[in-house]
Amino acid sequence: MDLSGLKSPKGQKHKQRRVGRGMGSGRGKTSGRGQKGQKSVSGFGQKRGFEGGQMPLHRRLPKRGFTNIFKKEYAVINVGRLGALEGDEFTPEILVKLGIVKKLGDGLKVLGSGDLARPIQVVAHLFSKSAQEKIQAAGGSFKVVESAKVSE
Repeated sequence: MDLSGLKSPKGQKHKQRRVGRGMGSGRGKTSGRGQKGQKSVSGFGQKRGFEGGQMPLHRRLPKRGFTNIFKKEYAVINVGRLGALEGDEFTPEILVKLGIVKKLGDGLKVLGSGDLARPIQVVAHLFSKSAQEKIQAAGGSFKVVESAKVSE
């Protein structure tokens, strides 16, 4: 088999519609655009969301709230999940390499859900109070890293 023998699947290719090729073609004169009106002329373009003069949906619905452009998006992990992983030292880079954290965004935040049975060392950008207490109670340590935008 070679490339010259390849064919597109049946129904994928359609015959091009040739308009404006005389009255006998069935699509002559007005070329399938009907009689008169704005839509029958060349260069016609309709605005997105146009509803025939009716007030468009995006203008009928009320506008509420705003988007905070300074919002920080942190990757989140729980203490219980860290305790279940192999190893005793965890940094944002290690967690990304292991595939536990997909995107760091503005940093890593450790939360206190779950139980911790062994001492671990954790480096992250934010810790909840309960996470700090559980890490210290298990005999581990935590370190807060200051960060600008984390590179991925």
